[in-house]
Amino acid sequence: MCGIVGIVSTDPVNQQIYDSLLLLQHRGQDSTGIATADSSSIFHIAKAKGQVREAFRTRDMRALLGNMGLGHVRYATKGAAEREEEAQPFYVNAPYGIILVHNGNLTNTRELSTDLFSIDRRHVNSASDTEMLLNVLATELQGQIKGLELDPDQVFEAVAQVHERVEGSYAVIAMIAGYGLLAFRDPFGIRPLILGRRLTEAGKEEWIVASESLVLENGDYEIVRDVAPGEAIFITLDGEMISRQCAKSPVLVPCSFEYVYLARPDSIMNGISVYEARLRMGDRLAGTVEQHMPLGDIDVVMPIPDSSRPAAMQVAQKLGIEYREGFFKNRYVGRTFIMPGQAQRRKSVRQKLNAMGTEFAGKNILIVDDSIVRGTTSKEIVEMARAAGANKVTFSSAAPPVRFPHVYGINMPSRSELIAHGRKIPEIAAELGADHMIFQEVDDLQAAITEGTSIERLDMSCFTGEYVTGSVTPEYLEWVERTQLS
Repeated sequence: MCGIVGIVSTDPVNQQIYDSLLLLQHRGQDSTGIATADSSSIFHIAKAKGQVREAFRTRDMRALLGNMGLGHVRYATKGAAEREEEAQPFYVNAPYGIILVHNGNLTNTRELSTDLFSIDRRHVNSASDTEMLLNVLATELQGQIKGLELDPDQVFEAVAQVHERVEGSYAVIAMIAGYGLLAFRDPFGIRPLILGRRLTEAGKEEWIVASESLVLENGDYEIVRDVAPGEAIFITLDGEMISRQCAKSPVLVPCSFEYVYLARPDSIMNGISVYEARLRMGDRLAGTVEQHMPLGDIDVVMPIPDSSRPAAMQVAQKLGIEYREGFFKNRYVGRTFIMPGQAQRRKSVRQKLNAMGTEFAGKNILIVDDSIVRGTTSKEIVEMARAAGANKVTFSSAAPPVRFPHVYGINMPSRSELIAHGRKIPEIAAELGADHMIFQEVDDLQAAITEGTSIERLDMSCFTGEYVTGSVTPEYLEWVERTQLS
């Protein structure tokens, strides 16, 4: 999971990119990068470890010249979080000069690594699948060029070939020196990408593509639409937008975890309001709670701030039980799920949350969280509730048990790390130290997210073990686990 943005403007874009990355900071905190292109087609790049506010200085911003640019916030799923050279964007100098950012995760990197060396004769200098993706695009673009000039048809043919060679999830934004900005999405649309437009006072069009709609709204852009699965969009330096479907059999299968946890609630992706989807998750979860335990055993419903708050409010309303806020959040500690190491996650839970004793003392508490992945945070939360005086602690999740690795851009690579893998629900409750444990049903999550839309399928692979792309075999999952643990 990462956050990406690209802008073609009539004015310098450095501040716009910076502001956009601040809005996407929740999608990644390991590193960040900005690249711009000036009128001479020269790229200017600044990237560093850490969050946006600490990574860029005034001197960096002044050096980011030009009216076209892109940016990235990184949450490492491939490569190493501590290696600054793996921060995006990545650059190749031929053909023309291409610089690229990527949100997602490729699942056929072993084959690509071999082909890039033995067939394409390209050198990849990192463990990042983004650098592989860039080199595949560069190779295919080079193969399409017939003369000195590059036209959109050649760009779209190159993207079509990328779709043929690459498997997995990818939302991509790239700049081609001297020509424009390219954005495309994998044929399943697993990771989000949204197109926006605004008019200047002179009537000229400015364009933006970003991971979440809140970036567009904050910049006073009109939301045009989501980039379709398999579609490529090319925006020229003059602001002309051309698009084409480049995949043979595209079908929209967006990632359910975007709506459960990853995206900000004020975003709309694939026509679905994240906030309203989370409210519906609460409605469905309330029905499951009612089926599995006597409501007289619950005194109050409490959320784990912030992403579970909409679901918790609906659970309380539907069940007619008092809603209370007992956990308070230190907003200056990062999201524990996306921190790079287990020890770091465990340490930061206590720094991030504090339990107010007056809300817990002598009460039977129903805690609502958005999901439970490794269980590190959940176990600490149960201990905090008991230490604050809770009589009984029932823990509930607005998502089903995460039993399988997520290979499409979320750091859930090892089954041994997942608290639900190989355990029944009472065993999970015992592991967490909770009196009861209640999970959302898979069908209820699907219905809550897709209600009122034409979307027929979501990527639910971490809950069901059913993967929508090729190459995800038991052997592949074992290989991923070995490489992550080595």
